[in-house]
Amino acid sequence: MFNFLRPGGGGAQVQRINPKDAVAKAAKGEITLIDVRDMNELRASGKAKGALHVPLSVVKMKCDPSSPECLKALSVEKPVVVYCASGARSQAAGQMLAQMGYQQVFNLGGLYDWHAAGGPIERV
Repeated sequence: MFNFLRPGGGGAQVQRINPKDAVAKAAKGEITLIDVRDMNELRASGKAKGALHVPLSVVKMKCDPSSPECLKALSVEKPVVVYCASGARSQAAGQMLAQMGYQQVFNLGGLYDWHAAGGPIERV
């Protein structure tokens, strides 16, 4: 009855990914990287190079394969790695993506994790 109080909220599980693995996979084009922070955060700190910007508030609209506004760069078959500032919003976004049918969804944590693992940052 109170599944929403448990970690994961009773929804799909989203595993953490080692930031160094994420950087290596992104460099090879093996993953789609999604930044779910808001635009003010991107302006302040930049974003991971090559990441799609999909604020958490529009994930359902921009990432749902059944939505006419779904981003063409996304595929439910290609692994997706999401990040935010600390990992909380990216966990929520990852659960939404998994529920929408994305087969492999990982939570990187925060932009700092990406940068600390050697991931390049681009200014927005």
